Amino acid sequence: MAATPISAMFLMSATLGLGAELTVELLSAAFVLSGVGSLIQSLGPWKFGPRLPFVMLPGGAPLILFLSIAEQHGLRTATGAVILTAAFYFVVLPVFSRLLRFFPALVIGTMIVIVGVNLVKVGAVLVTGQPGTPGFADPRDLGLGMATIGFTVACYLLFTGILRQLAVMMGLLAGTALAGVLGAIDTSGAGGGGVFSLPEPMPFGSPVFNLVAALPLMLYSLASMAEATGQTVINAEAVGKDIDARTDVPRTVRGDALTSLLGGCFGLPLMVTSGENIGIVRVTGVRSRFVTAAAGVVLIVIGFLAPVSRAISVIPSAVVGGTAMVVFAVITVLGIQMLGRSDLDRHTSTFICAVALALGLLPILVPGVYGHFPPNVRILLESGVAVGAFVAAVLNILFHHVRPGVAARLTTARTESDR
Repeated sequence: MAATPISAMFLMSATLGLGAELTVELLSAAFVLSGVGSLIQSLGPWKFGPRLPFVMLPGGAPLILFLSIAEQHGLRTATGAVILTAAFYFVVLPVFSRLLRFFPALVIGTMIVIVGVNLVKVGAVLVTGQPGTPGFADPRDLGLGMATIGFTVACYLLFTGILRQLAVMMGLLAGTALAGVLGAIDTSGAGGGGVFSLPEPMPFGSPVFNLVAALPLMLYSLASMAEATGQTVINAEAVGKDIDARTDVPRTVRGDALTSLLGGCFGLPLMVTSGENIGIVRVTGVRSRFVTAAAGVVLIVIGFLAPVSRAISVIPSAVVGGTAMVVFAVITVLGIQMLGRSDLDRHTSTFICAVALALGLLPILVPGVYGHFPPNVRILLESGVAVGAFVAAVLNILFHHVRPGVAARLTTARTESDR
């Protein structure tokens, strides 16, 4: 619950070139909003939250989309896109169950694979720096990144149970310790300031609302709601709770929407319900939603303690990048697992996945490929996640919904004509 806000805000800071003080403020906001979201999903006030052991975190596909919008249209527009998408959740929610059949495991799995590949690339850039810049692929940074991955692997190999679940965090700490020994930690931004701090609303200024810029996030939100459906059902099964998907799934989505709306006001990307804690529930046997509620309180406390946020902010980007590469590669594997459950033995499913991956990975593997297109078109095409999800959804509709329906009508027409 702590590693994801740290890596997400470091990725955001490094990609957008944010200052140290602004990074600390965003990290504080990420902790506080993660805690608030976890409390909402775990305790379920009014019609928000399914009252299941969920933790809410930033990161993943929403972070990549946020960064893409920010780089092309500015941070104020990216913030506006988050707020618009959070409102879009509430608008679409009454009819999303009807749209759910258009987002099967084939579509979501393809999207998650593209997200994972994109995130691994972003994590790698934290280790190496941007190509063509001074210090690119510095041997010390590469060594720190690889050592952090090695420490993570060693912890996962040597420990079991809950300690194994903490392997990523322990690898991050070990990499930071090695960086300290090598003199690679800059502590100039960790001193000064008070003990307590409050996240600053609208850190980038008043949001700019641009529907075209927000379209990739809105498209993602549809897939996110489909993912939330599966997470709610699986989590309920893990804790042995009987739920009604028609009422409890919307509660999960409302919790995501409300937390994202609040997060957007503090300069954060969309907040999402984390699926990783479902695995931890299964491994540890700790099924109480009050445990994740307590985790939410801990996150809020960390966010309000300024020295903690400042201390975390001095972790070298190469160490964070090494950790991020492992975490985000796991996302890719989860997408592959989901694709494995999507009947890829069917030739049409294989074809849909192949075309969606080809078009979705193109702007990731060849940056600037759409550079000669108009800006409003480019922002859509350069979002590999949005393109991949859109193509997979459209092809799934054509091959698995429209084509069978047309074939059935033609068969019926021929049968009637024979009579």
